[in-house]
Amino acid sequence: MKINALDIREVGRIEELKQGIVKISGLPNCSYGEVIEFENGLKGMIVEFNPECAYGIIFGDEHKVKVGDVVSSRGGLLNVPVGSAFVGRVVDSLARPIDGKGHIEAADTYSVFREAAGVMEREPISETLHTGIKIIDMLIPLGKGQRELVVGDRQIGKTSIGLDTIINQKGKNVICIYCWIGGSSAAFNKIIQTLRQHGAMDYFLGVSAPAGASTSEQYICPYTAAALGEYFMYNGKDVLIIFDDLTKHSWVYRQMSLLLERAPGREAYPGDIFFLHSQLMERAGRLKKEFGGGSMTFFPLAETLQGDITGYICSNIVSMTDGQIYLNTGLFQEGFKPAIDLELSVSRIGSKVQCPAIRQLSAGLRYEYVRFRSLLRLTRLRTKLSPEAAEQLQRGKVLYELLIQENSVPLSQAEEIALFYAFYQKILEALSIEQVKYFKINFFNYLSNHYGELVNELNTKGELGDEIKAQLDKAIKDFFRSAKIG
Repeated sequence: MKINALDIREVGRIEELKQGIVKISGLPNCSYGEVIEFENGLKGMIVEFNPECAYGIIFGDEHKVKVGDVVSSRGGLLNVPVGSAFVGRVVDSLARPIDGKGHIEAADTYSVFREAAGVMEREPISETLHTGIKIIDMLIPLGKGQRELVVGDRQIGKTSIGLDTIINQKGKNVICIYCWIGGSSAAFNKIIQTLRQHGAMDYFLGVSAPAGASTSEQYICPYTAAALGEYFMYNGKDVLIIFDDLTKHSWVYRQMSLLLERAPGREAYPGDIFFLHSQLMERAGRLKKEFGGGSMTFFPLAETLQGDITGYICSNIVSMTDGQIYLNTGLFQEGFKPAIDLELSVSRIGSKVQCPAIRQLSAGLRYEYVRFRSLLRLTRLRTKLSPEAAEQLQRGKVLYELLIQENSVPLSQAEEIALFYAFYQKILEALSIEQVKYFKINFFNYLSNHYGELVNELNTKGELGDEIKAQLDKAIKDFFRSAKIG
């Protein structure tokens, strides 16, 4: 005789429903993060409870749920499927495919709110994450496993920094995840199209909860992205995750909290908003070999209002990351792109992750740039400059021009070394800015065509020995001779 398996579950009913938040009676043994299921098959999660009732959020269309519906729970926490098959795909907040390419075969399931690796499981960050963006690689160096906040006003290039970094990881064995929270679907589709054009889909994974998604889906989206990244990290891979952006994530959580009647604090955010993001940021890092040996680097994006970096959410995330890249609207408007303000940007990992050549060439560059900005302010006041100050101003103008970079054109390590070696040798100061632009655009192509072995050595070793310097000097002279410059 066949005996049917028992289906044991706790059952309750919806007492109240308001904007995706349900008040449930009859789930006395529930816990935070527990998965619940509604009559129509939609899933949800418990976010608050007291002796009388529980509160849950709905994943999906809240209009399909009504007061009086049965809610059931089997006691499990919220998990999402993970695995290598997710690479090249776009999924929603529950890791379900939304790109029209069919089912994704999962290798495992991971908890969305998985606990971060402990201190004893980690090791120091020592490998560079090469972004291909000159101003970052030279002056704000990033390491694999770092958390670096990208902060600035709307529409001044925060997303572009994330995209360029992803494009530059081609062939570097780094899995890139783009987490889209609360933005428009059209803008996200444009991002996917850009990455597809640059051949990045082979190592890319998109997690999207656009503005049209439910509040609850936008809330769990970054945690799902982190869970998908952790699968690769614990299997020895390097992972980069862009969170675009955590300001909108904060808005969503504030909305949920006010509906749950939690006490509002500063700017109406609840008291646990700090925990919300610190819990997420803590999951980045680099693991020891015996625990997987992979790394997970986070680029959280946050939006400022009129350049106010001391805004509540921004200052919170600054305190829990390893540095910040601050984009300045004034610099953007004067044509300096990426519009990174070096006076307010910092990487707390520092130059220890840079290759020897870039470490040598970047020494003192930040000071030179800041000094140039000060001199520039003096010239606007029509102050007469000494010959030494005029020389510094000319050098600063060359550095300013070298740091300007177009979107979607990341540079290789060899290209950065070659350009800044010429600056280091004080070769470019005798040129006009137009000639510097010509050098910046054309020199590396010349170097690749005539000194291929030198380029390979700069990319692989990243060292500036006497022989390398002699070859670079010769290459620069040959280039100037062939281009009839100087």
